[in-house]
Amino acid sequence: MRTQRQVVDYSLQKRAVLRELLAGRIGTYDVCDASPYLKNAARFHGEPTDHRCPICRSENLTHVHYIYGDELKQSAGQARTRAELPVLAMTLREFQVFVVEVCPGCDWNHLVEQFLLGRDGLAGEAEDADESVAANGSTPRRRREAQR
Repeated sequence: MRTQRQVVDYSLQKRAVLRELLAGRIGTYDVCDASPYLKNAARFHGEPTDHRCPICRSENLTHVHYIYGDELKQSAGQARTRAELPVLAMTLREFQVFVVEVCPGCDWNHLVEQFLLGRDGLAGEAEDADESVAANGSTPRRRREAQR
């Protein structure tokens, strides 16, 4: 997605949790605790992946995208499909997306990443282009004419 920014990846935290589990410092009941709401969101709004569950290794994981933002009002906290995100990004100024992976078999769940989407990212790119033109003092056409 073009307007995706401020991405936070939680893969190191996931590795730490799995390491604690394998070492026996935490039990599977501590990490396999998906709520019924999360499991339903995975079933109806989730995006299947090709990655196997790191706990049961029998099911493929499903990614659920939750959206939050001031402009969303009552829609904040809802799960959306990945296909809906670009449409929302072009209609809303800014909203945050949390991606959670869920195993439908053993109820493993973990936050995968979070990022911002929205039109504000497009405005920032346009401002950067304007600043670069102002810093150089000329438009690309004037630079080409000066080189001739």
